[in-house]
Amino acid sequence: MRLLRLVSLLTLLGLPLQSPAQEAPATDVPPQEELVQEELVLGLSQNRVAITANFDGSEILIFGAVKRAGPQLSPGADVVITVEGPTESVAVLRKERRAGIWVNTDQVTIHQAPSFYAVATSAPLEQVLTATEDLRQRISIPRAVRSISSRDEVTDEDSFVEALLRIRQGAGLYQMREGTVRFDEQTLFRTEVPLPSSLPVGLYTVKVYLLRNGALASKHETAIRVGKVGLEQWLFALSRENAVIYALMAIVVAVLSGWAASEGFRLLRRQ
Repeated sequence: MRLLRLVSLLTLLGLPLQSPAQEAPATDVPPQEELVQEELVLGLSQNRVAITANFDGSEILIFGAVKRAGPQLSPGADVVITVEGPTESVAVLRKERRAGIWVNTDQVTIHQAPSFYAVATSAPLEQVLTATEDLRQRISIPRAVRSISSRDEVTDEDSFVEALLRIRQGAGLYQMREGTVRFDEQTLFRTEVPLPSSLPVGLYTVKVYLLRNGALASKHETAIRVGKVGLEQWLFALSRENAVIYALMAIVVAVLSGWAASEGFRLLRRQ
């Protein structure tokens, strides 16, 4: 009777019935962090590099910010910036000494090799980028070189690629600049990329990657035009569009230079 009266009282008060074995839902589970959309804003100190007769290299300043649609996420973001020149096909040859002379033996053709490639990071690349994301985005220098073909007897294509990377890194055409991106308060970033005097002409692509826990969070890209100006541009265009006239002009200039040099020595001997 007492149990029936207790049940009736709880029903009148509108309180839920709960068996002793039933556990109350947990209330101490922290809410998940809401996803905040992040967008990269990019700026360049110059969008055109002019190559003149006395061009001995240059430098571009790349800067920008991370624009968010909500409050700042927890720390852990990193920035990677790449500058890529026009791709080209390169034939890498292996030389061997046979019968006292050096001859070309094996050849590997790399169909898509950047003429210039620089990678700048806010931290060591292996710490901020996973191998899977690198394979997907092709950010590191070895991943930027692709589409390789060779003959069947060549079994060590990787050694040819390593030789190309080593040669171009020595010439300043391939650069790995880890820790050179200054990333302040997870918002503002900037870096400088030096350009060598042997910089090829063409359209360069600048890409900025925002990475979180090794995965891509946002990406932005822009372009830089590298070209010759003045007399250099005129001669470059002439050699491409009118090769015969360019060759005749080169011969005339060589003959006149030789004649002028001989006349100068003749006058010096008379004195």
